[in-house]
Amino acid sequence: MINLEINKARLANNINKARENRIVLPTFAQMRDPGLVPGKIKAGLKDVGLWDVNPLNLFRISWHNEPTMQGGQYGGVNFIELPSSLTGVKARIVVLCGKWFPTGCHKVGASFGCLAPRLVTGQFDATYHKAVWPSTGNYCRGGAFNSKLLSCESIAILPAEMSKERFDWLNKIAGEVIATPGCESNVKEIFDKTWELRTTREDVVIFNQFEEMGNVLWHYQVTGKAIADAYESLKTPTSRFAGACFTSGSAGTMSAGDYLKEQYPNSKLAVGEALQCPTLLDNGFGGHRIEGIGDKHVPWVHNVKNTDLVIAIDDEDSQNLLRLFNTEDGHKYLKEVVGVPAATVEQLSVLGISGIANVLCCIKFAKYYELTENDVVATVGTDSAIMYESRIEELNEQQGKYSLLTAARDYSEHLHGVRTDSMLELSYAERKRVHNLKYYTWVEQQGKTVEELNAQWYDENYWTGIHNQAAELDALIDSFNEATGVLQSL
Repeated sequence: MINLEINKARLANNINKARENRIVLPTFAQMRDPGLVPGKIKAGLKDVGLWDVNPLNLFRISWHNEPTMQGGQYGGVNFIELPSSLTGVKARIVVLCGKWFPTGCHKVGASFGCLAPRLVTGQFDATYHKAVWPSTGNYCRGGAFNSKLLSCESIAILPAEMSKERFDWLNKIAGEVIATPGCESNVKEIFDKTWELRTTREDVVIFNQFEEMGNVLWHYQVTGKAIADAYESLKTPTSRFAGACFTSGSAGTMSAGDYLKEQYPNSKLAVGEALQCPTLLDNGFGGHRIEGIGDKHVPWVHNVKNTDLVIAIDDEDSQNLLRLFNTEDGHKYLKEVVGVPAATVEQLSVLGISGIANVLCCIKFAKYYELTENDVVATVGTDSAIMYESRIEELNEQQGKYSLLTAARDYSEHLHGVRTDSMLELSYAERKRVHNLKYYTWVEQQGKTVEELNAQWYDENYWTGIHNQAAELDALIDSFNEATGVLQSL
């Protein structure tokens, strides 16, 4: 369960700071349904850009933002549907678009889900503590952004080999940026730096997405509901919700799958990872280039017992499709040779590298289960291609200028050539094997107990108890906002 114990003195400091900086906090209910957002907030957003460092942008932590960079309001869930002409499968693949969150990534929501409980209970003191955001990229961006909105000091930790765009942006927003050795697979190095800060400094609070249950709560309540809303908006009388596929990363998004399996009991939940680092698939290790997903461990927040399938994605596929989806010749080939609708092609830039990997998971999922045109599979585009323009330039340097011939190769080899290899349907025993891998990271290295590890597996109320804390947390957020008086004064 998320600890909601109150520290009155530090809570009073947070209330005063929020009052001074004109900060109002959104509730989980408002992030799920922006129709509940106060009219005063909506009116203020008309003059605020999507990426502006403005506290009102806390109310854009939602999948329902109007898809515009300036002054947007709210609408339906932001998603695209990929046609069979592109995916090569009959199933309908639906992708929620993280591009339309502040920072251009939904991780701003997960980080808020971790910070909000500590802020409204006083477990984090915004006048004293620095918020530490360990990440393989986007989570620390979201955390640094939220910290800035809330006038808190922040420390971002991410691997040195992440994209140039991430570091350029963080250096403008975060108070401190720490680059740890390696690539997205080098999560232990991030944990080691986090542990060093935890044990040597009193002025930091660690918001580790891999273990923070606020990550679980936000995706269960907000992302899960958004995917269900998207499906309900497009289903036909013969439609079936077949399942959802998410690359692991922190595994927070997997909690959306928990929500979806409750709403659609016959659906399945698949977790993806890089073929070059097949930890879940066969206890493997290695480095890879699918930015934004960390490996060589099982996140503490992953409800493994509720996961049906492991899908490994070759990082060569996601890398080369990045160019196919974001170059003039790539677009020309897809439209004129393959016959993909122009409207779809123009939307492909909403997929960053991990989003492309998520789509490949859905394709393999659809092929494996032999899904039909009546089946709908869902995933998320965590971020967009904006964060990877330098990667496209690097690929051009390595492989040469992109052409129609290269596009034909990438389409046939890295998209339609995707097969159902390197997949594992999880039996009870296989799920237990994956779950048990948590021991080596979390009990041996990070101070968790065997008792809680076992509770995650055996206690039927462990995960549902976390999922159901939104109402209690919303009550604390409402009390916080009332105490600051900011909303009443707008």
